[in-house]
Amino acid sequence: MDLEFDVRIDAGVLYDYMLRHTYSGAAGILGSAAGALGVVAGAMTGYPLYWILGLVILVYQPVSLWLRSRRQALSPVFQQPLHYKMTDEGVTVSQGETEQFQSWNDMYRAVSTGKSVILYTTRVNACIFPRRDLGDRQTEVIAAISSHMPPKKVQIRF
Repeated sequence: MDLEFDVRIDAGVLYDYMLRHTYSGAAGILGSAAGALGVVAGAMTGYPLYWILGLVILVYQPVSLWLRSRRQALSPVFQQPLHYKMTDEGVTVSQGETEQFQSWNDMYRAVSTGKSVILYTTRVNACIFPRRDLGDRQTEVIAAISSHMPPKKVQIRF
């Protein structure tokens, strides 16, 4: 199996990834719960300070992630397309003269959002495959990931 494709990472794709990554972890869930609790406490007690603090907590994280995705998208790494090659051994990503290989055995997990298929190479690093760039190869990419990784590590929805 040799599957090759190019992807372009822009601020929207990065924001989608950051939202998924943040809100699927304990910190994102606890932050949302704390913000919601503040809003509810403000509504129940009549103290506007609770309501305001809850709203700030709820709004801060998504706005912060949006700003960070805009800033990160300006990085030289994201100005050129990334070329991916999937083989039976693993995944190679290249851009210009730089090339990096990751074995399937070393992959952490695979997940998806409405906009992307995300292949985590470590707990915090990932290859992001925007669905718009995969086009009709999306099914092949998902099949390659699913056939080379244990089912418990793959949480991809079509």
